[in-house]
Amino acid sequence: MAQPVFYTNPMSRGRVVRWMLEEMGIDYTTEIVAYGPEMQSPRYRAVNPMAKVPAIRHGEIVVTEGAAICAYLADAFPATGLAPKPGTPERGPYYRWLFFGAGPLEQAMVNAGFGWKADSPQAEGRLGYGTMERVCNTLDKLLSDGRDYILGEQFSAVDVYVGSQIAWGLQFKIMDKRPSFSNYVERLMARPAMVRAQELDDKLAGT
Repeated sequence: MAQPVFYTNPMSRGRVVRWMLEEMGIDYTTEIVAYGPEMQSPRYRAVNPMAKVPAIRHGEIVVTEGAAICAYLADAFPATGLAPKPGTPERGPYYRWLFFGAGPLEQAMVNAGFGWKADSPQAEGRLGYGTMERVCNTLDKLLSDGRDYILGEQFSAVDVYVGSQIAWGLQFKIMDKRPSFSNYVERLMARPAMVRAQELDDKLAGT
């Protein structure tokens, strides 16, 4: 099958997928999509009708949404070892935390970034995450049991996705700077693939 085409902008969530691709060590083509008319163009909307990045095209398959892209790539290239094999005990936690990142964690961080929170326990109950504190406590408990990565000793696509969000939350002071978070992000930032991905996108962004 053809190598993936990666649609991104260096100042976007595309940085998460860039890191995933670099962790995989596969060949891929990058297409930079500028904000404004280019991202809104019929040409790009044919790839993603939402007019946002990231997206990938792999042969005739188009995948959007960061978590879905990471999951798809891990399964499409199983030799990279970035997802537990189907049917193994680790597959359940892999899905659990990947979707936790795409649901409660991202929702909580976006709302916190805009300074919004529910004004009553009843309103919290209608949210997919409750409170930012509850989200942080859940992740803190997970990452405080001596594990190096979310699934234990094995780095996986879920670390790319959830780890990127934790790093972002700490950078912009949206999440509490707890030792478990800081230590986890420090391990992730030291990975050679992360360093390469950051350098590639920083160069494209002119930073």
